[in-house]
Amino acid sequence: MSDQSPPGAPEPGRAASPGSGDQPDASGPAAPGQSSGPDPSDAHSAPGSDGSGRPAADVTGPSRPEAGESPAGPPPAEPPPAEPPPAEPPPAGPAPAAGQPVGPYPWHPAAPPAPHTLPPGAGPYPGGPYPAMPPGAGPYPGYPPYGGQVPYGWPTVGGNPNDPLVNPPYAGVNGWFARCAGVVRRGWRLLVPLLFLTQVLPSLVISLAALGLRPSALVQPLPADGSLGDDFLRGFVVFVGAVGVVSLLASLVQCVGWAGGTWVVTRQAAGEPVALAGALRYGLRRALGLWGWQLLVSLLVVAGVCLFVLPGVYLAFALALAGPVYLFERHNPIGRSFRFFHDRLGLTLGRVGLVALAMLVGAVGGGMLEEIVTAPFGLDPLASPGSAVAVPGLILVAGVLTLPFQLAQLVGLVATYAEQRAHEGPVDAARLAAELG
Repeated sequence: MSDQSPPGAPEPGRAASPGSGDQPDASGPAAPGQSSGPDPSDAHSAPGSDGSGRPAADVTGPSRPEAGESPAGPPPAEPPPAEPPPAEPPPAGPAPAAGQPVGPYPWHPAAPPAPHTLPPGAGPYPGGPYPAMPPGAGPYPGYPPYGGQVPYGWPTVGGNPNDPLVNPPYAGVNGWFARCAGVVRRGWRLLVPLLFLTQVLPSLVISLAALGLRPSALVQPLPADGSLGDDFLRGFVVFVGAVGVVSLLASLVQCVGWAGGTWVVTRQAAGEPVALAGALRYGLRRALGLWGWQLLVSLLVVAGVCLFVLPGVYLAFALALAGPVYLFERHNPIGRSFRFFHDRLGLTLGRVGLVALAMLVGAVGGGMLEEIVTAPFGLDPLASPGSAVAVPGLILVAGVLTLPFQLAQLVGLVATYAEQRAHEGPVDAARLAAELG
């Protein structure tokens, strides 16, 4: 037996030579452990029929073309069934991060973002502002407004237009008169007895002191030669000094009434309870400080009157609000009063002028009434026991008749101060009552 292979059969372990056409029959049995098609790893070495180096066509069926090969070329052999088909090559570009959808970006990642545009109808109303706040959209009760702004619905300055004490800047003199009248209607039952105790009675003491300590030289007629006695100057100095001391003490009591009356007016406007005892307690607490500032103001006015009168009149008007400034702010009453007067000269001059007119009428009227009721009792009304009883009663009646003018002075100055505060910013009676302490 010969050890050569039969003709036409390839040698084991060697591929067929090119151009020999020695291929295994497709219908013949495959070798054990081999598939019916050629090995894909040997496709590059298997010669083709045209000698171009491409793999020969597989007789078992067509396969997909290789990358870069036209469909008209010979199809490559399919992979064996035991192996998965080759995956598609990944798209060019950076790999997507975990959790992102696989696919191309809608725009280049390095490009700047497109400008943001609102959809149609998403902007403010054309030609107008945003709608107003809904009802009840303000801050929680008991807290100040957001950002230091005025409460919703109030004007820019002046605060609540319906405040019973503070006259808004746009209300004018009619609003000022209306608030003064409202204060009198609410508080006259407390203010009248308070002013009687602290204004009328001290004035009565001053009048009686002046009548009782009057020098005899002023009571008796002058001698024919018109010369004054030796004791005239001494008696006059004693008289002036005594009446001055009594007047200082009486003015301290009067400051109790001004402070207590301011407390009544402000708390009633804020809707808080008031009583005569509470007004007197507050007045006693603030009277000493108010008295000191009133003395300083009086000295300045007297000094101005000595300088040709007009400076004294100017100082009297410019310092008229020093008392309310002390009670409400307790800081720099003279400077603040000057500022009120000069910042709104016409307004302050008009309001203080009305108050000064009431004070002038009350002072002149009270003095005339006192002279009228004491004139029938001669130059020394307290000389006899009968006149010593009647004269004080008549002076007291004259003082009671001046109560309306003193009430107008109190109410007018407090209302003027509150109006000046409204020109500086939002303020109401509740805030002023809290500032009084």
